[in-house]
Amino acid sequence: MKIDHRKAAVIGCGNVGASIAFRFLQQGLFTRLVLLDANRDKAEGEAMDLRDGLPYGAAMEISAGDYDDLTDCALAVITAGTNQKPGETRLDLIGKNTEILRSVLKEVTARNFGGILLVVSNPVDVLTYAAWRLSGYPRERVMGSGTVLDTGRLKQLLGAELEVDSRNIHAFIIGEHGDSELAVWSEANVSGLDLEDFCRVRGQTLGAENRERLYREVRDSAYQIIERKGATYYGIAMAVGRIAEAIVKDERAVLPVSAVLDGQYGMNGLALSLPSIVGRKGLQEILEMPLSSGERAALSASAEQMREAIESLKL
Repeated sequence: MKIDHRKAAVIGCGNVGASIAFRFLQQGLFTRLVLLDANRDKAEGEAMDLRDGLPYGAAMEISAGDYDDLTDCALAVITAGTNQKPGETRLDLIGKNTEILRSVLKEVTARNFGGILLVVSNPVDVLTYAAWRLSGYPRERVMGSGTVLDTGRLKQLLGAELEVDSRNIHAFIIGEHGDSELAVWSEANVSGLDLEDFCRVRGQTLGAENRERLYREVRDSAYQIIERKGATYYGIAMAVGRIAEAIVKDERAVLPVSAVLDGQYGMNGLALSLPSIVGRKGLQEILEMPLSSGERAALSASAEQMREAIESLKL
């Protein structure tokens, strides 16, 4: 069946899935959006609620559906899974969410789905690798939301610290979307001006202590939000919307999505969040950005944690 590049599906209609669907409605990227959930009434209720906003949003068809509706979708966003609770790390979810993912992919692969799988459920790097192995799809058609959200958090905090528009900040969080992630300070810049040079020109300082503080704020942000409101969903919805935009518009945008490695940094057998070129065909290329020796060591340590987690699944 021919793929409809303006049709998407969201699998899982909890807070994250519903927020992503709402973001898609705001963006006007798709003309058809299908919502799937183990609780069909929940999917139907979310679709009804979203349709009420159509007179004030983009023209599109929003409906609850089933797995047969995936056959001509360009994008299937998987958010199904157990949410992170206060005191839990993302890796604590690995067993439960892998089994949920396995059941979802059994249904997806039974259809003639030829689009892109975008995994959002946590732990996203582990589940991205699991989705690739379990689906049998090519690497370019399976990716995770990765550290697109974490990178946005770093840009926002760094922009506030430097008193400059966060959209002019170019910096990445890479590695695990989780506790072992790292900030690539060595390549950070403000509209092309090296971060240290920018600070010198402005008469500002951003020493090691301040960088470590900002990094910890980014790393621990989800824990702080979950402690206060029980879950995170608006930020990730914005991040997924950005990835979807790159796919639909074939932007070939550079985004730190979770991708299955194929020799990058000498690594195989796992997925990590790294800057990658993303377009209509999905993952087009993983970029090996220059890293300092300390950053390279931190990335290796993060990768080892992901490798151990993946091996525990016995896929």
